[in-house]
Amino acid sequence: MKTTDATHKLKIAVLFGGRSGEHEVSLVSAKSVLSVLDPAKYEVFQVGITHEGAWLTGANARDLLEKGETKSLTPCTLLPDPSKPGLYVLRFTEHGTVLEKLTDIDVIFPVLHGTYGEDGTLQGMLEMADLAYVGAGVTGSAVGMDKGIFKDVMRTNGIPTVESVIVLRSEIEKDMEAVIRKAEAVAAYPLFVKPANLGSSVGITKCNSRADLGEGLLEAAAYDRRVLVERGVNAREIEVSVLGNDEPQASVPGEVLPSREFYSYEAKYVDGTSGLLIPAPLPADTAEKIRQMAVAAYKAVDCAGMARVDFFIEKVTEEIFLNEVNTIPGFTSISMYPKLWEATGLPYAKLVDRLIELALERKAERDRTERRFRRTA
Repeated sequence: MKTTDATHKLKIAVLFGGRSGEHEVSLVSAKSVLSVLDPAKYEVFQVGITHEGAWLTGANARDLLEKGETKSLTPCTLLPDPSKPGLYVLRFTEHGTVLEKLTDIDVIFPVLHGTYGEDGTLQGMLEMADLAYVGAGVTGSAVGMDKGIFKDVMRTNGIPTVESVIVLRSEIEKDMEAVIRKAEAVAAYPLFVKPANLGSSVGITKCNSRADLGEGLLEAAAYDRRVLVERGVNAREIEVSVLGNDEPQASVPGEVLPSREFYSYEAKYVDGTSGLLIPAPLPADTAEKIRQMAVAAYKAVDCAGMARVDFFIEKVTEEIFLNEVNTIPGFTSISMYPKLWEATGLPYAKLVDRLIELALERKAERDRTERRFRRTA
């Protein structure tokens, strides 16, 4: 396994932006990650992905992508062919496009939230390219991303989740009335409507009436073809950070105090007034139970590297429900994932170092897998 020493800096490609409703959140997370990558240990390459999906590299790619000033950046790509590893730049000549190798890459650090970054698609390409990368693999990413499938896996593993149903955009467009009846069969109002494959509370609506529900279904369907309708719970929102590969560890739990009716995109990233209680004021046995549930969920979907696992504790019954797992959680200055590890004794910079180590450890484990049929006789 590659490690840093006096003569070798690990070459890290940090990916951010992306074709997702969480593009802007990714840029903020990447700013924080880039700020703590020690130049004595790492040679860092910034790779920004535009809303349209163009890959661009340059020393200030993050800042320029945020400003929309990308003309000075260089188009780049990764190849799925493991015999041609590294980051390539594209040169456009009168004879066509020429690929030119820019550098080898030791570890890819995706700071991409949502579609085409956190859902297993990028991870599949990185597996094809035989590259080490931070975070969960294809299975963990894909299952963790789809809220409906994730809930099915949790129920199979005996982990309680809030009652819900999945509806399709095509069903909404074909017969809204039938979809509303299907959704209302889940529970009485309020209901929450969410895109099944998006995070950062993008596209989520709290529905107190049939009219709200119709609007919420259309809003969520604008972001995803699969829409989750879930019973509304009057609950405390508890989050746990998990770190590791085959033997993951859980942080102390934290509690979110939303400044709005629920922990919306605006409450998370715009107004900045939501509060975090770290550690969450919980009885010791409840905190430990939640930590154990977080690790169980992490293992059930085959996560790796990191994840933030979110819970509801119903205020009246104190029943615990697992809400979702985020395989590339927010890394902004106000994000719960790094704050929880800091409270547990692992500061931000060391957390980033550990994630890179875990990526290399996982790659070494992958390399042990036999790729050819081995005759036994």
